Amino acid sequence: MAGLAARDRAFVHELAYGSARLRGRLDHLLAARVRGGLERLEPVVLEILRLGAYQLLHMDGVPRYAAVSQAVAQARDASGRGAGGLVNAVLRAVAADGGGPEFFPDFGRDPEGFLVTWGSHPAWLVRRWLGRWSADEVRALVEADNRRPSVYLVPLHAPPDEAAAILEARGIVATPVGKGTLCLELEAGAGPASALEALPSLIQDPAAHLVARYADLPAGTKIADLCAAPGGKALALAARGGYTLAADRSEVRMRRLRENARRTGLGVGMVVADARRPPLASVDAVLLDVPCTGTGTLGRHPDARWRLGPGPMDEMMRLQREILDAGARLVAPGGVLVYATCTLEPEENEEQVAAFLDRHPDFRLEPTDAVPSEYLDGEGHLVVLPQRHGFDGAFAARLRRPA
Repeated sequence: MAGLAARDRAFVHELAYGSARLRGRLDHLLAARVRGGLERLEPVVLEILRLGAYQLLHMDGVPRYAAVSQAVAQARDASGRGAGGLVNAVLRAVAADGGGPEFFPDFGRDPEGFLVTWGSHPAWLVRRWLGRWSADEVRALVEADNRRPSVYLVPLHAPPDEAAAILEARGIVATPVGKGTLCLELEAGAGPASALEALPSLIQDPAAHLVARYADLPAGTKIADLCAAPGGKALALAARGGYTLAADRSEVRMRRLRENARRTGLGVGMVVADARRPPLASVDAVLLDVPCTGTGTLGRHPDARWRLGPGPMDEMMRLQREILDAGARLVAPGGVLVYATCTLEPEENEEQVAAFLDRHPDFRLEPTDAVPSEYLDGEGHLVVLPQRHGFDGAFAARLRRPA
């Protein structure tokens, strides 16, 4: 998209992200109009139908005839005249009927069916969430995932009100979020690049920002962030003073961290390394923002909900255990280990922490009052939920090794 004009880039972004976000909804409407079901279609034809249906139903600026004719031409070029005719018939039917709730299962009678189709989430994940929360709360969660995510800034050297005034003087509207954070929410359509140029700051969702605040590490602490890239939390911790070493096994992602460190002027040590084999001896604090299923960030990464499946979680949990055990060996007596994820799944969160404490009785969970109590569960874990707090989902546990 680098070569596109700003308007065209915005169009492509909305079409790609929007059709991924509402894929379940679109597929339900399309399946009712494709004889034999969507499974019989070539993948490229199905994708053309999704893109065309999204333009017809959710992009008011696209004329209907243009959306249909473009899709027909693409299908004909990709798969022949027959595919073009099928796309023409299906999309014209979608345009005539619309895509309102009346075409979907009733929420009261079939909450799972509603949440899978209108809610546009995979069935296995909906069933998992319905096993933990009420149908109304799961509906609030999928609705949060289906909203266009806001862009948030964390000012590095100014309080939120002062930072908002600095941006306003540059013609950029940003509103302090509050709710225990120092974040600013950019007005829809405001360019993040312009805001970053105007104000020393980081792009960071309030949930990720709350993890850094929950860590509650005093100035002067020597910190190792072992899963650091692209570096938002490492830079946020570095801004509070003390030495921060950022490590990640991805050299490409570490280059992004280096660019962000240069832009913000923050001093961060960097090394390419696997968190399971960190090249360190001992530090005051270790942050482990571990790889996870990411079910707390499906609004920001809508395609991830369709890539996930119920199977890979065991492998993910094993990787998390290995990283936790490796990180624990680095924590000096009296030091802190912060385990964090962006998933909502208890196996990767509370259960992973409980198993760690069983393996490492020399650590204990240490609650903190550095974040408002609304983000803390009864044990003292940080728990940020999209359906309750309006941000991405996040989890963290602050684990102390006694002196």
